[in-house]
Amino acid sequence: MLQSVSKSLWLLIFGVLLTCGIYPQILWGVGQLLFPFQANGSIVDGPDGKPVGSLLVAQPFTKDEYFQPRPSAASYDATASSSSALAPSNYALRDRAARAIGPVAVYSGGPKKGQPVAPDVEFWFQADRFGGKPGIVAQWADAHNGLAQAWVTGDPTHAAYVDVWSKANSDIVAQFVKDNPATPKPAASDLAVVFFEHFSKDHPGMFPSSVTHKGPDGKDVTEIAPVKEGSDIQSIFFDTWRQDHPDAQLQDVPGDYVTASGSGLDPHITLRNAEFQLDRVAGKWAQNLKRDPAEVRKEIDALLQAHASSPGGGLFGEPIVNVLELNLELRKRYGMTS
Repeated sequence: MLQSVSKSLWLLIFGVLLTCGIYPQILWGVGQLLFPFQANGSIVDGPDGKPVGSLLVAQPFTKDEYFQPRPSAASYDATASSSSALAPSNYALRDRAARAIGPVAVYSGGPKKGQPVAPDVEFWFQADRFGGKPGIVAQWADAHNGLAQAWVTGDPTHAAYVDVWSKANSDIVAQFVKDNPATPKPAASDLAVVFFEHFSKDHPGMFPSSVTHKGPDGKDVTEIAPVKEGSDIQSIFFDTWRQDHPDAQLQDVPGDYVTASGSGLDPHITLRNAEFQLDRVAGKWAQNLKRDPAEVRKEIDALLQAHASSPGGGLFGEPIVNVLELNLELRKRYGMTS
């Protein structure tokens, strides 16, 4: 009995040492010797020599002069890798894609072929009629309660704006409480739909959005105010406009421009996606550098082709580019942005 226990203990100790000590050390040594860059996370440095990220993990780029990665359900947080898990029938998935498309959509046919759709979305929005009925914002909030509430909770300034409105409209809030006795003390998000319904009546053809202006001290001040144009209207109401204009011919958009990967951290985009963003990127760099847009576009396009690669050596998949690597090359070539 004791002999069997002794052998089992020695086998356990040997197994632990082999699998938890010796084997990992061998793999670590091989990695450091043969693949030191990959083994240490594929970390890359910026022009100043400081680490700026990993080629294996996506990170957000918001400036127009840089290529942007795929959307991320994990908000580009490497500790929270996940997909959105939204079903095709979930309107939130359609809304996310529509918001990405709205500001960049272009007509593919008709008298406005090649022109952006965004100005027409704003013009239609200002007319304040959807499906032949007035009150676009009210109809949007009534049809998509969750999106209306998400607008309120998505930014502290939004909730504060609704709080100010609720204090100025105590009779409306009292009626809400009467109609919803289970919510005696409604939060700003609870009042989202009611707020948008009354906002639509008070400000037809407008939407609450962030506006920046100079304060009394000369510094920039950002606050929420009714607007009739801008990126919020172009993105939030693009799908509603599309429903009102089903026959409009629009250019196709690369799938990975509007869809997140399973991890939410895919560091690559397809070459087609990068080429779709090329005009925006080249145009902004040309503006910053005061150079010919066509010349800058040609240079960046050559950069895209040089950094493109196909999975499996071209055996499967379409060409892709690493967003961080590409943007670092842009910064290296053209310098820092203001």
